[in-house]
Amino acid sequence: MTVSDLKLKIFRQIDSLEKNRLEKLYGVLLNYTNEKKGLDDWERLTEEQKQGIFDAIEEIELGKGVTNQNVISKIRKKYSHA
Repeated sequence: MTVSDLKLKIFRQIDSLEKNRLEKLYGVLLNYTNEKKGLDDWERLTEEQKQGIFDAIEEIELGKGVTNQNVISKIRKKYSHA
């Protein structure tokens, strides 16, 4: 199978997908194409930054995290009079 044949086959399969499955496939494709970029970003972090991320994950796993809703609520109260 040539590259052109493969592209045509992929296109035809994608073209026949329903919207929700097409959106899922798009997400998978983005994850696949951006995979290397994410690893490069991680490698550029300092050891302190990496440790901070690991610490944050551990705190969340221990139930010490703050929900997005609580953070937004606090900010709205703080700046509602500004």
